[in-house]
Amino acid sequence: MPVLPGAEPYRHDGGEVGVLLCHGFTGSPQSLRPWAEHLAGQGLTVSLPLLPGHGTRWEDMAVTGWQDWYAEVDRALRDLTERCSQVFVAGLSMGGALALRLAARHGDQVAGLVLVNPGNKLHGLAVHALPVVRHLVPSIKGIVDDIAKEGSHELGYSRVPLHSAHQLRRFFQVVDRELPQVTQPLLLLHSAVDHVVPPADSARVLSRVSSRDVTEIVLEQSYHVATLDHDADRIFEESHAFIARLAPSVGKIPSEGVSGPGEGAEGTASSG
Repeated sequence: MPVLPGAEPYRHDGGEVGVLLCHGFTGSPQSLRPWAEHLAGQGLTVSLPLLPGHGTRWEDMAVTGWQDWYAEVDRALRDLTERCSQVFVAGLSMGGALALRLAARHGDQVAGLVLVNPGNKLHGLAVHALPVVRHLVPSIKGIVDDIAKEGSHELGYSRVPLHSAHQLRRFFQVVDRELPQVTQPLLLLHSAVDHVVPPADSARVLSRVSSRDVTEIVLEQSYHVATLDHDADRIFEESHAFIARLAPSVGKIPSEGVSGPGEGAEGTASSG
């Protein structure tokens, strides 16, 4: 299936400090594209992959599992570490959980984490029925567009495959067990009002990780997809400041022929 217009992955070859951005469940790179472009404009190398089963139609997602989603960001991280001296990982919602697992499993290869409304658990009594119900009901209404800013929209699926919801629940359980292995500096930004992921998930992450360098910021004006909401600029600026504090070589060019700050910051998008 062709990728939906706007859902394409994004890549920018900048300086020797890299950032991997991970989008959320049933979403697409579109929700993080402005963030990726902002960081690219600051001279960073940026990778924003499209997760398998996403960005086309929900039926395609129904035949993928959490191992497929994680494998894609794991591959993207390995690509960045081959090119960059330091790599940071950031994520929104389920993308935050993907980022946390990368940090837990790759240790020093991840220099720091930026999480926005990270998911940690599927809530409600109905989730316990997923192992059975997913065989009876293919999908339910989607969860896109939890955004306070008028006129701002998220490109994602209008339906949630229940097989995928079951996979997400299992993935959250895996990540929760691994949280104590996360030791990297952490910037966590979460919305005061979020109709998709409750603040309890962020609190759980903060209570379980072993990171000592931790900054928590509450976003007062945004809902779940804060990267497209009123607080988007704050997220972009805070994340860049966090990276610059930990990586003095931000904007430094690794080799000749690679564009730096202000050169080629538009990056590249592909539909593959």
